[in-house]
Amino acid sequence: MDPEGLQLLLPATTLATLANGWLQEDCPGLNFASLVTGSAPSQAVLWAKSPGILAGRPFFDAIFTQLNCQVSWYLPEGSKLVPVVKVAEVRGPTHHLLLGERVALNTLARCSGIASAAATAVEVARSTGWTGHVAGTRKTTPGFRLVEKYGLLVGGAACHRYDLGGLVMVKDNHVVAAGSMGKHCLVTSDPSVRDASKAFRLMEDAAVLKARQAAGFSLKVEVECSSLKEALQAAEAGADLVMLDNFKPEELHPTAATLKAKFPSVSVEASGGITVDNLPQFCGTYIDVISLGMLTQAAPALDFSLKLFAEGDTPVPHARRF
Repeated sequence: MDPEGLQLLLPATTLATLANGWLQEDCPGLNFASLVTGSAPSQAVLWAKSPGILAGRPFFDAIFTQLNCQVSWYLPEGSKLVPVVKVAEVRGPTHHLLLGERVALNTLARCSGIASAAATAVEVARSTGWTGHVAGTRKTTPGFRLVEKYGLLVGGAACHRYDLGGLVMVKDNHVVAAGSMGKHCLVTSDPSVRDASKAFRLMEDAAVLKARQAAGFSLKVEVECSSLKEALQAAEAGADLVMLDNFKPEELHPTAATLKAKFPSVSVEASGGITVDNLPQFCGTYIDVISLGMLTQAAPALDFSLKLFAEGDTPVPHARRF
């Protein structure tokens, strides 16, 4: 997908709300530094000082829009950054421009860092010939999820479920809960169910059944599994996706092959302990999705700076505005 087109996914009202919240967090009271700078018009250049993928322009724009500043971009969203490079120019009242500086830089740096990590992971996966989905996870920063999920998309990765309502995922704790509440208490109380394996299967069946009922026709159901036996049970119970969690590569691929042989329509996701370095080991014919929590949890921020320049200084060279 064209990174520029991804900006259409972000509602203007949501961007304004986020930007206002970030600015209020950074300056909830008096801004004493504004007395130093004054309110005269100023202009500043945004520089990228580390390599990577540019991502987060809509958030950067929204922050400065709240402050009555205008941003002119010299590079489109998703551009490959080769430092040191001029990325944009910002104009507006000096005290407003400096009030938004750090908030805007933090957001852009973090979003671009995630996009860069995602792009690297996708490139590594594609180099093996694998054509499945590299995805993020729900391991995101509270209050910053939209930025991080958007960064994944700009980098070419899938964002996975955005929130709990995007996919019905049945994890190990859900299975246990489904087998220990309500009518499913029979798992622990029925004398005929003494075998632990049989008990777990009943619990898993109950969990998937409840998830299937809740999902209706519009949502998919995914079940986290830690063995081939659990994966087969989940597929038989009606799961659309099976997550093979924390499998070593040598166990992952034969498990996925066996599962697909019996349930070819079920999608298989590999997750747990996967990094960019070992990613190629998890790419395989029977794997549809590989999710990496490190794309949002461990991606280093890119280095940007915003420098004011006075009237008469060397202006920003003319370049196409995007």
